[in-house]
Amino acid sequence: MSEPSLSPAAPRPPAPDVPEGTIHVTLLEIFVGFLVIGATSFGGGVVAYLRSGLVGRRKWIEDETFVELLSICQTLPGLNASNMAILVGDRLRGTAGAAVALLAICLPGGLMMVAAAMAYAASKGSDVGVGAILHGVSAGAVGMVLAVTVQLGRKTLTHAADFVFVALTVIGVNFLHQSVLLVLAVVGALAIFWYRPGRTPHGSHKHGAQERGEHGL
Repeated sequence: MSEPSLSPAAPRPPAPDVPEGTIHVTLLEIFVGFLVIGATSFGGGVVAYLRSGLVGRRKWIEDETFVELLSICQTLPGLNASNMAILVGDRLRGTAGAAVALLAICLPGGLMMVAAAMAYAASKGSDVGVGAILHGVSAGAVGMVLAVTVQLGRKTLTHAADFVFVALTVIGVNFLHQSVLLVLAVVGALAIFWYRPGRTPHGSHKHGAQERGEHGL
């Protein structure tokens, strides 16, 4: 009696080639995430809320990526918040993600501004409490911008040249009263030249000489 032949197991389909670190986010999650950011951020502090929501809470992007996208937002026309929403949404889910993120982050602010404008027009600016609230909000926004600047600076300003570029930017905008676009163009060109590809890092000459000495070259 012959033994029954065992058919070979069917080969498993290859696993899809998914890049390492890829995050799968639905359009609904993008909408809710940016809706919350748009509804809870105010003034210049929106940058702090963006970093807290995108990097800290949801971990959709990393600090280095956030700084790169923020740099792009600041060199393009428009608001940093809407520009960031488009870039992050496109990074997560393409064109659909960019559209959903832009709608979500603009919707709460648009509705609130309509309500605030109606209330301000009704009071005709005579209410002292309205002015006090606006001053308090402005102070809070400055504090949040300063906080996120310190947080990002710890991770991105790693060389002495970085602080030189920061100082040049502050001098150009605050003391020389030049336009932000002009200062960014000049300082950015200097930074690109300084960190250009192929430039020998500081201290590598000595390290290379030691290696050549060890190998007898």
